[in-house]
Amino acid sequence: MLASATCYEALRARDARFDGLFFVGVKTTGIYCRTICPARTPRESSCRFFARAAAAERDGFRPCLRRRPEVAPGTEVALPERSLAHAIGTRLQATALEAASVEELARRVGFSGRQLRRIVRGAYGVTPIELVQTQRLLFAKKLLQETALPVTAVALHAGFRSLRRFNTLFRTRYGLARWRPWRAYAAAQLWHSFLAP
Repeated sequence: MLASATCYEALRARDARFDGLFFVGVKTTGIYCRTICPARTPRESSCRFFARAAAAERDGFRPCLRRRPEVAPGTEVALPERSLAHAIGTRLQATALEAASVEELARRVGFSGRQLRRIVRGAYGVTPIELVQTQRLLFAKKLLQETALPVTAVALHAGFRSLRRFNTLFRTRYGLARWRPWRAYAAAQLWHSFLAP
């Protein structure tokens, strides 16, 4: 369980040592971000803290366009009793871009679908499919920002079997009808970096 007071102090200090260890969701904007984000620090009452990006997305927050939570440094799970869950989570995240069902993912790691759901939910607070979907969406977001690939190609490269499923999940998780704001933001950032001395 994350201690809100400690997390908020790390957020106020923009302490890089906490980058990737937890994420902050801002209730007033519906956005979650990293602790190092240079945006104005929200009031403590407006903040919710999450150990994982997937948990923030499950609760309806969308990722920050500025500091991009998908590139936050990974975290190490130090507790031995959680090493199995960590290994399964790492495997799920590594294979997230492959279009596979939960049962197929469970078979790959040597468990039944029920066991996999129980282990992942206990460690990460989300279902295996939510964890995989978060990885797919974050990778798609990265492709949208950094490449000029057509959206259909982005969806397929990110592991979605259809553009329709990608669009539906994108809309429900991020609250955006289209991906254009991210492309426009990425272009503006590139232009700004080009003009900067």
